[in-house]
Amino acid sequence: MSAEMVAPAWMRMQVTAEQYDSWSEDQCAGVEIVDGMVVVSPSASKRHRRLARVLANALDAAAGPAWNADTDFDVRLQEGPLTNRRPDVIVYRADTIDVTPTRPEHVLLVIEVVSLGSETTDRIVKVDQYAKAGIPFYWRIEQGTTGIPLVYTYLLDPASQVYRDGDVFTGVVKTRAPFPVEVDLGTV
Repeated sequence: MSAEMVAPAWMRMQVTAEQYDSWSEDQCAGVEIVDGMVVVSPSASKRHRRLARVLANALDAAAGPAWNADTDFDVRLQEGPLTNRRPDVIVYRADTIDVTPTRPEHVLLVIEVVSLGSETTDRIVKVDQYAKAGIPFYWRIEQGTTGIPLVYTYLLDPASQVYRDGDVFTGVVKTRAPFPVEVDLGTV
């Protein structure tokens, strides 16, 4: 094995919350921490980023003053071993905008846009992690073969800490939960 094929030492060692918190935003971009290990995510496609931005903008406009919707920042799911996820869209309490790290109790909804290579993580692993963390709503966006996104919505059953299936939308999302919103993703 050549030297350039060996992963850097920081990718082979567990990262603590204290270590991660000392990293710059540039160092944190494009990575998640799962059970203390750095997981590097490939760059999202333009369509992926646009879907996330269009959704975040629509949710932000519909949420009212109590909630903000943004894209691509860390949610700290657990301290030890450290698990930070970076959902594509996060709806969080507006009064926590300056609180770092963002914690599950600050979050109302997380959205993941499924890409090649993230299917299992977005469909199975993250669903379980977000539910166990107590985040009330989870949406998964599948980029369908027709080019029209499919939006799967889930609602947390707090007693079992498992998401229940909600509505499925093709192109146009029109829902009342977690608050009324309508957004056409069919034109993205």
